[in-house]
Amino acid sequence: MNKSVLKTFAIKAREELLEKVALQARKIGISEDRIQDATLESSDAIYVDGRLLYDDERKQRDNLIARVKEIGFNRVMEETAYTWFNRFVALRFMEVNNYLPTKVRVLSSEDGESNVPDMIKEVLSLDLDIDKEYVYELKMNNDTEELFKYLITLHCNDLNRYMPFMFETIEDYMLILFPEGLLGTDSFVREMIDTDQILEEDWKEVEIIGWMYQYYIAVENERVIRAKKRYKKEEIPYATQLFTPKWIVRYMVQNSLGRYWIEAHPEQYDLIKNWEYYLEPREKNFEKKLEPYMNRQLNVEDIKCFDPAMGSGHILVYMFDVLFEIYSECGYIKRDIPRLIIENNLYGLDIDNRAYQLACFSVVMKALEYNKRFLRHIERDGLTLNLSAIQETSHLNTNDITFLAGESLGETYDLMSEFVNQFKDAKAIGSLIKIESLDLDFLQRRLSIIEKESDDLFAVEQKDRILPLFKQLIKQAKIMNEKYDVFVTNPPYAGRRYVTKEVTAYLDEYYPEVKSDLFSSFIEYSFSVTKENGQMGFMTPYVWMFISSYEKLRRKMIKDRNISSLVQLEYSGFDGATVPICTFTLRNYNSGTDGEYVRLADFRGAANQPIKTLEAVQDPSVPYRYSFNQENFSKIPGSPIAYWARNAFINNFEEKSIMDFYEVRSGIMTGNDSLHLRIWFEVNQKKINFRCKYPSDMADYVWFPINKGGEYKKYYGNNEYVINLEKNGEKIKENSKNFRLRDKKYYFKSGITWSRISSSKIAFRVNEAGTLFGDAGPIIFIKNINERIYILAFLVSKVTNELLKFINPTLNYQIRDIETLPLIFDKDKERDIVEMMEDNIKLSIFDWDSFETSWDFSKHPLLKFPASTIKSSFKQWSDFAENQFYRLKKNEEELNRIFIEIYGLQDELTPEVAEEDVTVRKADLERDIRSFISYAIGCSFGRYSLDEEGLVYAGGEFDGSRYKTFPADKDNILPILPGAYFEDDIVTRFIDFVRVTYGDETLEENLNFVADAIGRKKNETARESIRRYVLNNFYKDHVKTYKKRPIYWLFTSGKEKAFNCLIYMHRYDKTTLSRIRTDYLHDVQTRYETIRNDLLSLIASDATSSEIRHAKKELKSIEKKIAELKEYDEKLHHMADMQIEIDLDDGVKVNYEEFKGLVAKI
Repeated sequence: MNKSVLKTFAIKAREELLEKVALQARKIGISEDRIQDATLESSDAIYVDGRLLYDDERKQRDNLIARVKEIGFNRVMEETAYTWFNRFVALRFMEVNNYLPTKVRVLSSEDGESNVPDMIKEVLSLDLDIDKEYVYELKMNNDTEELFKYLITLHCNDLNRYMPFMFETIEDYMLILFPEGLLGTDSFVREMIDTDQILEEDWKEVEIIGWMYQYYIAVENERVIRAKKRYKKEEIPYATQLFTPKWIVRYMVQNSLGRYWIEAHPEQYDLIKNWEYYLEPREKNFEKKLEPYMNRQLNVEDIKCFDPAMGSGHILVYMFDVLFEIYSECGYIKRDIPRLIIENNLYGLDIDNRAYQLACFSVVMKALEYNKRFLRHIERDGLTLNLSAIQETSHLNTNDITFLAGESLGETYDLMSEFVNQFKDAKAIGSLIKIESLDLDFLQRRLSIIEKESDDLFAVEQKDRILPLFKQLIKQAKIMNEKYDVFVTNPPYAGRRYVTKEVTAYLDEYYPEVKSDLFSSFIEYSFSVTKENGQMGFMTPYVWMFISSYEKLRRKMIKDRNISSLVQLEYSGFDGATVPICTFTLRNYNSGTDGEYVRLADFRGAANQPIKTLEAVQDPSVPYRYSFNQENFSKIPGSPIAYWARNAFINNFEEKSIMDFYEVRSGIMTGNDSLHLRIWFEVNQKKINFRCKYPSDMADYVWFPINKGGEYKKYYGNNEYVINLEKNGEKIKENSKNFRLRDKKYYFKSGITWSRISSSKIAFRVNEAGTLFGDAGPIIFIKNINERIYILAFLVSKVTNELLKFINPTLNYQIRDIETLPLIFDKDKERDIVEMMEDNIKLSIFDWDSFETSWDFSKHPLLKFPASTIKSSFKQWSDFAENQFYRLKKNEEELNRIFIEIYGLQDELTPEVAEEDVTVRKADLERDIRSFISYAIGCSFGRYSLDEEGLVYAGGEFDGSRYKTFPADKDNILPILPGAYFEDDIVTRFIDFVRVTYGDETLEENLNFVADAIGRKKNETARESIRRYVLNNFYKDHVKTYKKRPIYWLFTSGKEKAFNCLIYMHRYDKTTLSRIRTDYLHDVQTRYETIRNDLLSLIASDATSSEIRHAKKELKSIEKKIAELKEYDEKLHHMADMQIEIDLDDGVKVNYEEFKGLVAKI
């Protein structure tokens, strides 16, 4: 089954159907903007916009108008489009499998060669109530499209006898919106029957129905998810419906329903031979522990199986298969089994009407697979499906409740009102509704009375409107109120910030311990609707296994239930979800038995997950399968489901933890980081206090360093951000709601920090005194410096990394996770640990400060190794950096060895460190030469100076006298052009910089070395190569290095790059634009005009044809540049006249936007 083909098809089908049904609506005077009145009416017909509509069509149009008024035009079109899609998918499935009562194909031909469906060719022999005269008329007029519509309508009407949930009768307003052109070569129907696209073999599996539905709603799913806003009620199905992979369905059902039966009837144990994902318990004598909970008299007809979020019925369909095996093993007559399963065993709910249709259809198709005459049985005896699309009552008023109750006051009214109002927001809350009022006898009596009553016209209309809903409410209430033997589902995944306010209020009241999202609420819901000895199966995000907000849920599971099996998928092991997934089964009682666990963390990709799970089933000795008693989870802080933890690790948690010794805190929350935080190099350096010791020293400054997490960096680093705390954070208090400034006693203290959210492993590092800490960079406060260094050594060790995998193996490391780490002080080893750690911190500081994005950057590392050539400097720097790298690696491995010994984990861990985990950098020729060019440009602008170390100018008053060895550019404008047109041309300045730093004698050698390092092209000179890099790639590198907050701004005329120059934003003033225009741009314009005139002269001369051809080509390019420069000059002139001033405190993003149209996009 080619899923990508199915997705493309379903998305296109939706687009086509939406367009075509809307067109049909417009033809009868109904559009998004207006509903046209009928121009002429008679007793049996009306005219709308010149079109005659007879009685049936008039009723359909009236029903359509009523529906549009009820829910809106666009939603009705969506509803109609998906209904026709469902019907055509159903017809295709039935014709391929020969399930249609007529036994004739309706969309395709049996031979596969004709473009005309068999039903049209065999129309007169179809076993349908055909109007032969009408058929003859259509055939005479060659009106194949209308004949197709007529026959499809007849088939739908006929199938209504068997499947009314999918095929409504002729009064259905959707018939008047029947899409035209479906026999056309480009229609979705043609694509659907094209066996080169979708194989007929694919239609043999009922699973295709679910995939079709998922892909049909894919566009809306992506739209809703990307919006990152609270879902509207009607959007919830789009956001939360997720088709469950076949192998996970089989795993869940086999290990819940299958296990439930086998444990009650061990004499039928041979059934598991067909259950390829059944994880057999390996614990000896586990049967004795289960004995008190077993019902040896369990009858298969009594097993109630429930999916409360059934979607298109994938889980129910496989439950059908397993139940059929059980019934067969029990000796039932095979033709009787399908009805018994549908009416006795399968129950399901969903908030989505579309999904409900497909679930019902899928279950009936599964019955047909086992009994080809099943439709005839339905026709003869009817069929009771215990499946329901949940309906709500928010649109009902007191008059409607009075009608249902038969009185406007009194006990009957109160009972009815209480019953109806339970479902007020049912389309959003769904199966989670807890039925508190259900008197079935009362409801059935009222239903019977209403059905028999015949009142005036108003009452009849009210009855027609409300009675079907009332029946539906009773049905869904019965399903919700039932107790189930087996509960299996793939629940909706949605956090409370995205669901409707009504849902959050309901979760707060009824599911307070799991109110953070829907999936965990469904887990808790299962505990109450599953029988005490029942079994459950789930597919959910695996965060519940570890994160602190689910600790109460875990404790409930560990104390009162039993995890019988669990498969934890690799982080990206499920294509359909953006979250990591697990699938697991539970007993609704605590049997004390071991669970069977499969950990797929090391096997990347969705395709690998079922393969490796099967291997674990077939060979229980594989290293990623575990048997684990859940009582041990409680021995680990937070009770994480760390089933792979060995006793050597678990025993360490008996030691005291970090929280027993030290304070751990999360930091400042601004409520709006983009408004109140800046990367340090964006703002005026004079306003930053990098070394603030006490809150009392803050008065004269605006900005202060703040740690807010960041990339994987151990020991030291990620010192990037500053926060505006001017006047005690006045702006934060004024402009933010959800802020937290923290008690000042925590300000500027040293400690140990980490990035709360990581993209890979966790990394701990020093938080220096003078730096604040944010919510994303929590801190451990440790006064004693030796203790601080010792604990940092422990935290960066392999031991901590492994312990955290048990506490919380996600990428979100909360304070609670760190606080609970066991801490063992070994005084005998403390001195060695501290010495090595001090070395590691120094090495990391040197590494961090070797790059210009550090506020303690002194000068480029190549210049720290004086030599006559850049090559020689680089060799020394490379040797030095490599030595630093391996020194750190060696220290880390020795520290690992020590802590492995301290924690008694010699048999569990090895001390070796992979090179990719060492967080100081080796030299990199291309990177370091590119950064050398950047440093030279910084010196040209005066940001740095060859006469002083560190940052020389980043705001305040500019002093040109600080740049004697290599003078800073006077006007803060460095042109970047194809040639050295100006004396301060940026490439010329770089060459001068190389000459000053390495001398005249080796200049050419050095330029060649630079050109080769940055990727010189064949036949390029060194200067050409450097110019090409600066013109085309330098700014990209700069923007990347400075995290899209460039401090050098590229003014560029556009695509042709006719004019480009850099300015240093800290030296910008309101005259800068005027100087760019008058001192540089106009000069370039004059040069291009001169070149143009020279080319025109050449073309008009008696030059060779080759020279003239080349001149014409060049002229075309020059004229594009001249046109670009003219347009750019107009923009620049306009903005120069505005004399724009910038406030560095606003940051790069805001200030850069002021020059939109003049500067390069970032």
